[in-house]
Amino acid sequence: MSGGRAGPTTAILLDALGTLVELQPPAPFLRAELAERFGVEISEADARRAIAAEISFYRLHLDEGCDEQSLAALRERCAQALREAIPKEARRRLPAGSEMVEALLASLRFSLYPEVRAALAEYHARGLRLVVVSNWDVSLRAVLRSLGVSPMLHAILTSAESGVRKPSPQIFEAALDLSGATAGEAIHVGDSVEEDVLGARAAGIEPVLVRRDGGAGLEGVRTISSLDEALV
Repeated sequence: MSGGRAGPTTAILLDALGTLVELQPPAPFLRAELAERFGVEISEADARRAIAAEISFYRLHLDEGCDEQSLAALRERCAQALREAIPKEARRRLPAGSEMVEALLASLRFSLYPEVRAALAEYHARGLRLVVVSNWDVSLRAVLRSLGVSPMLHAILTSAESGVRKPSPQIFEAALDLSGATAGEAIHVGDSVEEDVLGARAAGIEPVLVRRDGGAGLEGVRTISSLDEALV
């Protein structure tokens, strides 16, 4: 199916990372956490490599964090992947288990893009149903709650809960069900061509591509540089 609105937009489906929230550079935080908690000093380059290893592992396994218990297990495995990527001399002075999980989580800090809060408030005030649909574990709910935007959202759907990831049309169809809108009444806003644009189109939803860096868009796809441009 090809995306396209059949009438007025009544719902906006939203990606999370890269669209609503950004991950603050975690390497400096990791260095500070390891030094403060365990007295272990590592270089900026080693911290970046360790974080990259953890993120790579997480992306492969994020759907396993589908409830509180499985999320805790996933986080322990992510912390172990992080620890194993730290040079041996420093690694042997680091604990395993819950202490490393706490250090990892303290290093992963999310923030809203500058215009997001006002844009969501405006769309919410206009009666639009806002549904976040994201490849993430169930902790996304806590992240969005901590950032203060949950009250403006109609629903939050993660791939861990739905059992399928974007770009599968199934997760978009589940998000539509939560919104109460048809495909022709919704748009999907996201920053990934493969996951967001192609996935939305496969579900018959008009995609809107976010290019925050001002980069070139995709032919035939409406491209915006900030969330407040989502509706025209």
